[in-house]
Amino acid sequence: MRSGYRRAVSMPSRAEVLVVGAGLAGLSAATRLADAGLDVHVLEAGGHAGGRLATERIDGFLVDRGFQVFNTGYPRAADLDLPDLRLGWFERGAVLRVDGRAHRVVDPRRRPSAVPATATAPLGSLREKAALVAFSLRAGYTPVGRLLGAPEQSAEQALRAAGIGEAALELFLRPFLAGVLLEEELATSSRYVDLLWRSFVRGSTGLPAEGMQAIGEQLAARLPAGRVHLHTPARAVSPGTVRTDGGTWSADAVVVATDPATATGLLPAVEAAAPRQVTTHLHVLPGSPWSTPLIVLGRPGSPVVNSAVVSDAQPRYSPDGRALVASSTLVPTREEELRAEIAALHGVAPSDLEHLTSVTVQGAQPAALPPLQLRRPVALGDGLYVCGDHRDTPSIQGAMASGARAARAVLRALRPAGSADVQGAMASGARAARAVLRALRPAGSADVQGADVQGADVQGAG
Repeated sequence: MRSGYRRAVSMPSRAEVLVVGAGLAGLSAATRLADAGLDVHVLEAGGHAGGRLATERIDGFLVDRGFQVFNTGYPRAADLDLPDLRLGWFERGAVLRVDGRAHRVVDPRRRPSAVPATATAPLGSLREKAALVAFSLRAGYTPVGRLLGAPEQSAEQALRAAGIGEAALELFLRPFLAGVLLEEELATSSRYVDLLWRSFVRGSTGLPAEGMQAIGEQLAARLPAGRVHLHTPARAVSPGTVRTDGGTWSADAVVVATDPATATGLLPAVEAAAPRQVTTHLHVLPGSPWSTPLIVLGRPGSPVVNSAVVSDAQPRYSPDGRALVASSTLVPTREEELRAEIAALHGVAPSDLEHLTSVTVQGAQPAALPPLQLRRPVALGDGLYVCGDHRDTPSIQGAMASGARAARAVLRALRPAGSADVQGAMASGARAARAVLRALRPAGSADVQGADVQGADVQGAG
């Protein structure tokens, strides 16, 4: 365990602020409050920091709880020490497999040599391909306020209205977005999809050297020693108190930073969004069938929405150079029923795939159906606060942004005289972090700064 971790206490305790939940939202709130000089303790029901970002080691392989990636296009990426995460990168783009042939669709800004292959991919007519490019440019470079001012509809309705053809929709956008939104109907709000696509246009996606859980561990390690209490579920929350199995804590402010269902159980005033689920099957291949780290998209009608050799992007996920393959479905599925389809996507024989494990995440993220309500209230009154991706957008960005908003709300209540100075210091720190981000990923991260400046409040950037 890193410094900052501590197991459950066995007697009642006191803190200025209690944060219930050590996911990214809770840790984002806690680190800001601790930096402002408040005595903050975090109560976590599970055995690790990071919440839904969890990683375990199986037969030497690093296995995340579901296929997840970190996107530098999120403004709140600036809050993290990216060099410390030692990210390995996916290439911008994806592979489509049509009639047995693999077609690469790659961002030409990063790989100009891929323009001919991308231009000839089976994504419809030239006009329909131009519509896909126009959609990407609009989402990537239109000011956020104008994006959110567009009429809201479902993602599919918006894509069709933008002139996206059937081939581009079914072979590329539907499976790509389904792997992120965790729903294939594309019923998600068009406004959220605009923000999401913006992050892909502007940022890069990667995996930490120690797995996705390392993101939460990095935040937890910023807290003073003994402030994160693992295996300490909150049984009841009321103004000024949190009851646990070890006793009752008292505090001036309580921040509930759990999944939506748990938050509703503790605070009935919080509405729980419908959860999305995902099942990920992990396989091992003797070697990677690909020359570049790209996500392979599922074929129309297949239960597999995407599959990726994650060890191509982050070699440290494999202990011995073999390839680790993660394949996702949106319904619980049996591995043996999908092995042939996964093998076909990668152009290998089913017998080459060695099943490592399968993971189903029931509450992987909340839905974001229209009408989308960004920046839901985090201050509930009587010293009670709530944060999580269900208060902003269902993403790492939404979780961290809501935690930042909750911290500001607590500071306004508990430190009204100095909260402006503290928040100014936070902004200065964020600017310094963005400078590091630009140095690390110069091609895309300068745009990230622009995204933060143009749409910080709207995107929930904090």
